[in-house]
Amino acid sequence: METTPEKYQQYVRQKQKKSPLAKDLALAFLIGGLICVVGQLIQDGYAAAGLEQEDAATATSISLVFLSALLTGLNLYHRIARFGGAGTLVPITGFANAVVSPAIDFKAEGFVTGMAAKMFLVAGPVIVFGTVASALYGLILWLVG
Repeated sequence: METTPEKYQQYVRQKQKKSPLAKDLALAFLIGGLICVVGQLIQDGYAAAGLEQEDAATATSISLVFLSALLTGLNLYHRIARFGGAGTLVPITGFANAVVSPAIDFKAEGFVTGMAAKMFLVAGPVIVFGTVASALYGLILWLVG
């Protein structure tokens, strides 16, 4: 049986599950907001412990990366992401998850060829393109200004 790309697309549209957009948006907002609230509580705790604002912000970033990596290692971040969807992509926690997940997945292949080589499989392009984009924007700003 031969099928055309149009027939195949029609078949896929028939079979795919409809996404409840309003529910997905609300959950993403809720979970992303909760991650930010936790971050603010951590920062307030560091400030109350006597750290200067800049130091408290740095310690908060480190704490959020650590917590995200820990939850990923315990297979809990994945469960939160399945519930909250895009809300777990809050930059710092989502980035930590994107680095740790491939490292865990490929650890059986060895430390160097598995974990270390695959650690930036997902996050690597983000780092590269972010660095290149910032350099280009800086160059444009320098030329214009």
